[in-house]
Amino acid sequence: MQKQFKLDKTQIQELATGHGLCVVSDMITVEGYPVGFMYREEPEDDADSGWRFLSGFESDTYIDNSKNFAVIDVNIVANYDAAIIPLLGSPVGAEFDKAEDGVTFLDANED
Repeated sequence: MQKQFKLDKTQIQELATGHGLCVVSDMITVEGYPVGFMYREEPEDDADSGWRFLSGFESDTYIDNSKNFAVIDVNIVANYDAAIIPLLGSPVGAEFDKAEDGVTFLDANED
């Protein structure tokens, strides 16, 4: 069964092109939650940006099921939550949590 994304292809704008692919939770693309946590790991191949996006509402069981995730262009995720755009140049190892204001991200690696 094909996933029904919250945004239609016609709604996707070029906000953050050229970053490559990422892994994103269906809680964002299907359920419509904003990005709550984002991190960058070593890319798996040349097309992979290394970015991983979660809403923050995923349970361990949800995360353990690969069917709850999609590999899509980072630009599509930026259309769901444009607050990620300023952080996309961050290096491998970067981690960010959404602040309580629901808009800005905080560096999760800072004490």
